[in-house]
Amino acid sequence: MLMPKRVKYRREHRGKMRGRAKGGTEVHFGEFGLQATEAGWITNRQIEAARIAMTRYMKRGGKVWIKIFPHKPYTAKPLEVRMGSGKGAPEGWVAVVKPGKVMFEVAGVSEEIAREALRLASHKLPVKCKFVKREEIGGESNES
Repeated sequence: MLMPKRVKYRREHRGKMRGRAKGGTEVHFGEFGLQATEAGWITNRQIEAARIAMTRYMKRGGKVWIKIFPHKPYTAKPLEVRMGSGKGAPEGWVAVVKPGKVMFEVAGVSEEIAREALRLASHKLPVKCKFVKREEIGGESNES
């Protein structure tokens, strides 16, 4: 599972998920990508499940890039514990995703295979997503 090697603080505030993603909104490495259309937390297990779904469908062909990392710890108190007595113990790790963020990229496969692989991956994630293609450099295609 993905998680940081070391962190400065074991517990963090939950924070707000307002606005759009600042960076990582375009397809850079691959040819096709999966872009979030709403904000949310994605756990390390969900990222791994999406990765497995894509690679299984592509039958080890092509390449997959994971462009999000779960840096944020989330905590939970044990069941049936009274309120108070401090913040709960770290329970897992999440990646904060805002609208516009490209989470996964795929290359080396046809568009139909990439579209289906990313669709399968999107079903493993708790946020709405859309399929995006890499933009041509300069705005025009290289056909001439």
